[in-house]
Amino acid sequence: MTAAAHTAALALGDDALVLSHRLGEWAGHAPVLEEEVALANIALDLLGQARVLLSMAGDEDELAYLREERAFRNLQLVEQPNGDFAHTLARQLYFSTYQHLLYGQLATGDSVFAPLAGKAVHETAYHRDHAEQWTRRLGDGTEESHRRMQRAATALWQFTGEMFQPVEGVPADWQQLERSWQQSVTEVLTSATLEVPEGPRTGAWKAGAGRQGLHTESFGRMLAEMQHLHRSHPGARW
Repeated sequence: MTAAAHTAALALGDDALVLSHRLGEWAGHAPVLEEEVALANIALDLLGQARVLLSMAGDEDELAYLREERAFRNLQLVEQPNGDFAHTLARQLYFSTYQHLLYGQLATGDSVFAPLAGKAVHETAYHRDHAEQWTRRLGDGTEESHRRMQRAATALWQFTGEMFQPVEGVPADWQQLERSWQQSVTEVLTSATLEVPEGPRTGAWKAGAGRQGLHTESFGRMLAEMQHLHRSHPGARW
């Protein structure tokens, strides 16, 4: 594998791994039983993607459990805390739309990521549809659900610009990806009677920071929890 492909596998794999863990935190806490199943299934899909991608870059367990915070290359968006259900859905809407469009491009190419993308594009279509339906349901629901969904969409907007910073080794048309994402998300938010946030999509850390190993405060706590068991029993086999 080339150095560029290795960089790309880490970036895409870390996105999937971190968001999988965040969604897994909803186990036992989802608002309705059906969402326990839905969020768990999405988390498992993402974990499966992460295993394939991290295995392309090295030993999946070592990469997941033994790297330090600055060595992770995931987007800052996916590491954001779950918050309330609306916050989780806004994060999912933004990311799953991006991931579905990205894998759609990669699936039609001849890169090393084409086989994975060909399968993952179908998984991410479900993830995207799930987020879109819930966004409309909450945005055009009660006064309280509308308020919470708008608050979440606005709060996470600042982290979306980083998704479209080109990643070395990922053969994507990043400008087209961003245009398609912007159009899709705008349509969903509008149909949900929500206002499209107007703030810059760069965030306080500037777009691209997560890809450079700079993460938000909550990520360190999440990583400590995720890595605790493996680090507490080095070399253990189950």
